[in-house]
Amino acid sequence: MFSKACQYGIKATIFIAVKSQEDKRVNLNEIAKEIDSPIAFTAKVLQKLTKSKIIDSIKGATGGFEIKKSQLDKIMISQIVTSIDGDSVYEGCGLGFGKCSEIKPCAVHFKFKKIREDLKEMLETTSLKVLSNDINNEITFLKR
Repeated sequence: MFSKACQYGIKATIFIAVKSQEDKRVNLNEIAKEIDSPIAFTAKVLQKLTKSKIIDSIKGATGGFEIKKSQLDKIMISQIVTSIDGDSVYEGCGLGFGKCSEIKPCAVHFKFKKIREDLKEMLETTSLKVLSNDINNEITFLKR
C-alpha cells in the first residue's frame, strides 16, 4: 500500500517522536539502525520529512533530529504519507490499472474505494503522539 520510502518515513518519524518525548535528539545512524533501513536511503527520507517541516534537523555537535513536543499531537500520519508518496495512496487502483474510475471501474473498484476512504480517515485522525505513546507503553513496536 505504501512505498518502502513511506514505510521507513513513518517508522523514522515515530522513532524520532518517541525520543523527542524523552527530550533526546537522534542522529541518522541511530534512526537507520532502529528502523532497519540503509543509511543513505534513510537520509533521503529524513530530508523529505525535514523539507516538509514534519521533523526538525539541528546541526552541530549536539544536533540531530527532533520534533517539538507541542507538535506531536498536531502532526497526523497523513502528513508523513503525503510528504513522501503524495496522494497516490488515496487514488490508486486496487488492481494496479493506470486509470480506474466510477465510469470504467476495475473488478474491485467499489470495495477498494471504501478501504481507501477508511485508510484516509485513519491517517488524517491519527497523530504522532498517539503512535509514540503506544510505542512507549509497549502496546506496539517499530521492529520485530
